[in-house]
Amino acid sequence: MIEHTVIHINDGRNITLETGFLAKQSNGSVVVSMGNTMLLATVIASKEGKEDVDILPLTVDYKQNYSAVGKIPGGFIKREGRAFEDEILTMRIVDRVLRPLFPKNYFADIQIMISLLSYDDDVLPNGLAALAASATLFISDIPFYGPISEIRLVRLNIENVGKFIINPSMHDVLNSDIDMVIGGSKESIIMMEGEMKEVSEEEIFEAIIIAHKTIKNQIEAQVRLAKRVKKTRIKRYYDILDEYQEILKKYVLDKEILEFLKKKEQKKFMHHYYLQLKRKATRDLIIRANYRIDGRTLKEIRFLSSAVNYLPRAHGSAIFMRGKTQSLTSVTLGSSNDVNRIDNAIKDKEVNEKFYLHYNFPPFSTGEIRSLRGVSRREVGHGNLAQSALKNVITENTPYTIRVVSDILESNGSSSMATVCAGTLALMDAGISIKRPVSGIAMGLIMDKGKEIILSDIIGYEDYIGDMDLKVAGSNKGITACQMDIKIEGISYNLLKKVFKQAYQGRMHILNEMLKTLPRQRQTMKLNTPKIVNLNIPKESIGCIIGHGGKTIQEIQKKTNTIITIKEKGEFGIVEIFGKENNKINQASDLIRNITFIPELGGVYDAKVKSIKEFGAFVEILPGKEYLLHISEINWERLKKVEDVLKIGDTIRVKLMGIDSISRKIRISRKVLLPNFEVG
Repeated sequence: MIEHTVIHINDGRNITLETGFLAKQSNGSVVVSMGNTMLLATVIASKEGKEDVDILPLTVDYKQNYSAVGKIPGGFIKREGRAFEDEILTMRIVDRVLRPLFPKNYFADIQIMISLLSYDDDVLPNGLAALAASATLFISDIPFYGPISEIRLVRLNIENVGKFIINPSMHDVLNSDIDMVIGGSKESIIMMEGEMKEVSEEEIFEAIIIAHKTIKNQIEAQVRLAKRVKKTRIKRYYDILDEYQEILKKYVLDKEILEFLKKKEQKKFMHHYYLQLKRKATRDLIIRANYRIDGRTLKEIRFLSSAVNYLPRAHGSAIFMRGKTQSLTSVTLGSSNDVNRIDNAIKDKEVNEKFYLHYNFPPFSTGEIRSLRGVSRREVGHGNLAQSALKNVITENTPYTIRVVSDILESNGSSSMATVCAGTLALMDAGISIKRPVSGIAMGLIMDKGKEIILSDIIGYEDYIGDMDLKVAGSNKGITACQMDIKIEGISYNLLKKVFKQAYQGRMHILNEMLKTLPRQRQTMKLNTPKIVNLNIPKESIGCIIGHGGKTIQEIQKKTNTIITIKEKGEFGIVEIFGKENNKINQASDLIRNITFIPELGGVYDAKVKSIKEFGAFVEILPGKEYLLHISEINWERLKKVEDVLKIGDTIRVKLMGIDSISRKIRISRKVLLPNFEVG
């Protein structure tokens, strides 16, 4: 039986939830629609739990079908292939908001699959993905402490007044100063991630409050839908060994419980409960004594050190170390040909990123052995967060394409924020103009026995045992990126404000330490750094520079060892000349100026006589630019022969007198620059 419900948004748009028609053999399926954007979410869970796993075996997959926008995949293989980065980032934001809401000892495989069936340019689909996944879980028989929801929200500055938009279009995102994905339950916020243009904590909280109102409405709609679905009324039972749970309440960490487990010969779940005991003991130590396992106080930042110019051939490089976390980051500067070209199903045209960051997390950074099978979801997510933190402090007049690469050589917590710090120093080392330097910090939280313990600069194990992981990056002016995940049902706004306040103190301390290594960006770039010169030319001259079949531009590039790119912008053409040697760049610039040179009306120029005819002389103002000097314009007195005054090779002065409106031929004169003795 088909059931549906409608969610009304304050701006007049509606979201529809529907179940009972598509994918009925899954444990749950829901179609979410807003405008012409449609998503199908399905869920399947195995009946038995897995052994020897530490975390919930949840997999979230998201795919943008090209048919959703009426496109056929490009390339040789005409079918959807490996996931694009946008898809991976959507998988991560859905996974992170759902993961805290399953039973703690639920170790059965769960797979959620979300497919984009139809796309409307006015609504980006990632703001609806978690709503679809939550609704699917909530109507299924899978144990789930939901429903929850998640929205994408941006702020537009219109006449200095901020306007928030729920589930925006791509146009809205590109014109925003706050772009956040926020997820939560009816009671509190569970997850958030976003990028900002140096905004205050208060502005972020305003966005959170607005988002939470919409989240509550979407949760109520899921409850309405679930009441109409029979299988949601009975959740499947999952054997989590309740007898052992009672034992855990009595012991912190004792040999007696291990003996109990051995006697019962129940080894299947021993690993899980041992880890729980270890986690409980560490948390109790922090709660009772404010004592962290590495001996620091609650607000204390680990030992910091950094260095720049570590890689001699890189255009910019830095090492940043915080405790046992180490990032080696390099900056490479390129031309507009080196932009990161992003093309996927929902983009109308290829998007070119002039600034992009790649994050690598090799297994040796944690002392492990692991097969290398491409870029992991974690690497994509952490790289995107660090890129968001840095991209908006790059000044707009930067001519280069900038690639930042962070290699994590050691990791014990907050490697993405170490990447932000190392990335800032590497950009400054490269001489790239930035508005302000950026630092980042990861914050933790322990909530138990009525206490709320906020931890600054958490290590990996504190992240594992804690209730929250909040990463905040920004300058001394404001926040540029943040990401929060919690493992409990939620936290209050007041507590979140305290965490942000403590995070500000921590990241300012880190920033001050960074600036001791390099107080400001280098005023001159390194000798091996390529140079860029941009020239504005008339739009109609573009074809002349390119030449027939690209012959002219190719010859210039070969002759000057440069890379030349031309783009149209309004009535002009923008010529970018990229090279390593200044004299070669200048040579290329001169050749292009010669090709595009148009004399100005009234302008006076030196001209070289190239050939002589009966009716006048052809003179060259610039190499390759010859104009006819008519015999009547050579002298005031009448000439019988041009050779009486001029010979080939002479250099004379001429003035541009006019341009014929029909033939567009240029009329020049020598005599107007000479005294006229016949006058008067």
